[in-house]
This record gives sequence, structure tokens and C-alpha cells, in this order.
Amino acid sequence: MTVSELKRVAVSLGMPAFTGGQIAKWIYQKRAESIDEMTNLSKANREKLAEHYCVGLMPPTDCQRSKDGTVKYLFPVRCTDETTEEQGTRRFVETVFIPDDDRATLCVSSQVGCKMNCLFCQTGKQGFEGQLTAADILNQTFALPEFERLTNIVFMGQGEPMDNLDSVLRATQILTSDDGLAWSSKRITVSSVGIKGKLKRFLDESQCHVAISMHSPLHDQRATLMPAEKAMSIEEVVELLKQYDFTHQRRCSFEYICFAGLNDTLEHGREIVKLVKGLECRVNLIRFHPIPDVDLPGADDRRMEQLRDYLTSHGVFTTIRASRGQDIFAACGLLSTAKKALANDAS
Repeated sequence: MTVSELKRVAVSLGMPAFTGGQIAKWIYQKRAESIDEMTNLSKANREKLAEHYCVGLMPPTDCQRSKDGTVKYLFPVRCTDETTEEQGTRRFVETVFIPDDDRATLCVSSQVGCKMNCLFCQTGKQGFEGQLTAADILNQTFALPEFERLTNIVFMGQGEPMDNLDSVLRATQILTSDDGLAWSSKRITVSSVGIKGKLKRFLDESQCHVAISMHSPLHDQRATLMPAEKAMSIEEVVELLKQYDFTHQRRCSFEYICFAGLNDTLEHGREIVKLVKGLECRVNLIRFHPIPDVDLPGADDRRMEQLRDYLTSHGVFTTIRASRGQDIFAACGLLSTAKKALANDAS
């Protein structure tokens, strides 16, 4: 809940409105695990609050540690089932903590599974199982054992953030609010394949960075890799982005997984340069991590370096992103909780 909602809760229970602000500080700044910890509320008010509400903090149920220091956590969620619009379905999502010298990034999920069904993504093979609530999203941050080390959050885990935009916007609002975590919006990046209507709303209502999954600048080829291209083409996405100012602190980036002989050629480089001309942006080249039953070859370092150098020499700032956590299936495109959900249902 936002602080204004917490104030309304307080008033509805016969407490002064300012009590809602105290509750917000306990939840978001002091990370209280229970209402009993809110000691500047009277015992009677704590009891009254506990009759109707709980903090909702849920610790991860499992973790895996990579040899490179990356940690993948399994979080229980109370996702919303779109067919019933009811909460309470017990599912799980994976969240990845990525330490890197003085930076520590958390890759959070926004859905259980995903509807986008991108050819190269393991999450898409899981199918769609439910929308995460804002509480589910925030819990991945606030219940993280390494919370105090966090410097950045990226919405690049399971799911398409724009397909669950209300919850994502509510979560980012609390993360950046003075009454919440009070982070700068420049520490948060939200990814998307490009969802018509939703992407514009996000750009209008948030100042967080945006990262677009491109993977090919060519319409027909991108459509074979990403069915979402048919609903909102990469050309439409870029034209929309050009209406916004990315020349200051807010950043626009494109994610680009490289497949050998498929999208890593200089022809693709030329098309990327043409596509993003006039847009202040960067391109992140990503190594492909093979997934079962998908016959796509990953590009080698030499081809990726050639593409990077070509783009950079033509004015498009480009990096090759280091792969992290591949040995624990925490790298880009490898997150999935399908088997865990089945095991949980069986138990």
C-alpha cells in the first residue's frame, strides 16, 4: 500500500491519519516483519491492525549460489489468476541477485511464466500462470537477505512487465516514494518487448529507465523470434521512444541476444543504426544461453565484438553484457518455475 492508502486504513480503524505514515516507515524503511514490531503504535492499535492486516513479508524458500557470486532465490507469491481475478494461488518466481564490485543488482520477476512466448526464452516455455501483485514484486526486494547491499533493480526476470503494468507501476512508485524506499528512479530499469498502449503509459507515468528487447531490427525475423512483434513492431516501438527525452539522466537501452549467422551480421548492424538514428540510446549485446528443444546457435565472441565495434563506430554506444549465473540457470532467458510449481501442487 502507498502511504495515502495506509492513512485511510488508519482512519478506518479509528486511528489518527498520521499513524498511516508511521506504518509506512515501519514497513518500507525499517523493514518490520510483523505489526508487533511497530512499537510507536499503542498496543491497542497494533492489535486492531493485526486483526485485519499483516505485513506480508515472505522469505525465499530456496536459493542457489553460482561460482561467480550470483545468487538465485525462489520466492513464494500470491499471484492473481486472470481467469478468476482472485488472489491466493500459491506459485513461485525466481529472483536473481548479481553482485559486481561496488554494484549489486537485483533482477525481479513480474509474472509467473510469460505470455510472450519468445522462441529463445525458457520462461516463455513455462506458459503463463498468473500476475504478480505489487506486494509479490516488492517482497522480492524487501525480503532479500542482501537487501542492504542493493544499488539497482531491473525488471528483467520472469514475465513481461508491461503486461502487468498496474502492479509494476505501484511497485516502482513505492520503491521511489519518499515514504517508501526513497530510491532514485534512475536506479530502476524496466524491460519490455513493446506492448501497444502499455509502453506509452509507462513512459508517461514513470521516470525509470526503459530497456527494450530488440533481438532483430528486421520485422519478419523479429516476428519469428518474438510473436509480440506482430502486435507492436520494433519500428513502432522506436518511433514512440523518439517522442521522449533520453538526453539527460533517464536512459533507453536495447537488449540484443546474438545468434550465430542469424542476427549478428553487419547487415543487422546497418539496420540497427538506421532504426535508432536520432534516438539517444545504448545497445547491450547478450550471449545466448541454450534452452531445451530450441535449435538456435549462439554467436561467438569474435562476431559479437565485430557487431559491437561496428555499432560503436557508427555512433551507437554498444556493450557486450557479461553472462552471470549460467551454472545455476540464472542467466538471461533461463528463469523458469514450471517444475517447482508442479512439485508444489503435487505436495
